[in-house]
Amino acid sequence: MWNNNLQTLMVGMIMAVGVSLSGCDNSQSDAQNQDANANTSEQASANDAPAKDSAAGTADLDGATAAQATPVRYDVSSWGSGEVTPLGIDKLEEIKSTFGKVVSTDENSLDYASNAATKYRFMKADAPYLDLIDSEKYLELGWYYANPTDSDKEKELSQNHAKKAYKIARQLMGDEGGKMVGDMLNSQITKNKVVGGQKVELAKCEFYSCMLVINKSEAPENNS
Repeated sequence: MWNNNLQTLMVGMIMAVGVSLSGCDNSQSDAQNQDANANTSEQASANDAPAKDSAAGTADLDGATAAQATPVRYDVSSWGSGEVTPLGIDKLEEIKSTFGKVVSTDENSLDYASNAATKYRFMKADAPYLDLIDSEKYLELGWYYANPTDSDKEKELSQNHAKKAYKIARQLMGDEGGKMVGDMLNSQITKNKVVGGQKVELAKCEFYSCMLVINKSEAPENNS
């Protein structure tokens, strides 16, 4: 009797151990499946990340995309090479009339070398600028140089400003002056050079700005 009870007890313990081991195996299998699913999810997220970063990278700092960044085209050859009325460097009123109507005048401005000067503005303050600065020593033409990401209107105004500067350069310096403005618009810099009989101190277009500085006080023949 005791032996029968012992045998029954032993059989019961063996069965209990088997059920427990089976439960552990199932728990371990479930944990492994959960880990595998988590790894798969992490891998999928990692694969998605570069695509999002790449899409974000197509926009520049001001929100414009590469597709919107169209370089400004200055068709200098279409601006004409016909005769223009020659002007002397001291013919300020005639030079101003080529730029258009003066919108504002600042008599307390400074020239290229920080000398006292008068600035004539031909555009309103919130528009791409077009300026003429006149001092005892220098005559300066300045205008807005549009960026590829600017609006179509800003680009159009930049082209119109450049066309007016081209005309004045031809009036003051002949065809050599017109060619120099074309070079400026193609990122070429002119410094301390006699162009068409005028001493050009500096002529360049960069960083949203074009400037053409003519030295009025220096005789060209001394710098040839």
